[in-house]
Amino acid sequence: MVYDIAADVVVAFHLLFIIFVIAGGLLLFVKRWVGLFHLPAVVWAVMIEWKGWICPLTPLENYLRYKAQGSGYEGGFIGHYLLPIVYPAGLTQEIQYFLGALVIAVNLLFYGGYTVFSLRKK
Repeated sequence: MVYDIAADVVVAFHLLFIIFVIAGGLLLFVKRWVGLFHLPAVVWAVMIEWKGWICPLTPLENYLRYKAQGSGYEGGFIGHYLLPIVYPAGLTQEIQYFLGALVIAVNLLFYGGYTVFSLRKK
């Protein structure tokens, strides 16, 4: 049971990291220093997508699931709703390239918007 909960926490953190990578640029409008953490996270996520690297959270979750005797994927909120978002079915290399490019494009819009907003504010 403890390992199941720990694995679910890892999946939830993984999802939060994905959300931060995609939309974290919006936080620049609140606190500019967020970019110091956001830009490296974006680079890391894009490299994982484009180079086929494995995020360290995935083996950690797999280890915790193994220690829990493989339970936890079948039911519950995490298994039913979050796992398909973090680990989509049918993920191909072409889709991964597209996702990496999409992350870059979205964040260029956020950072560009922030720059324009900052210049107008002065």
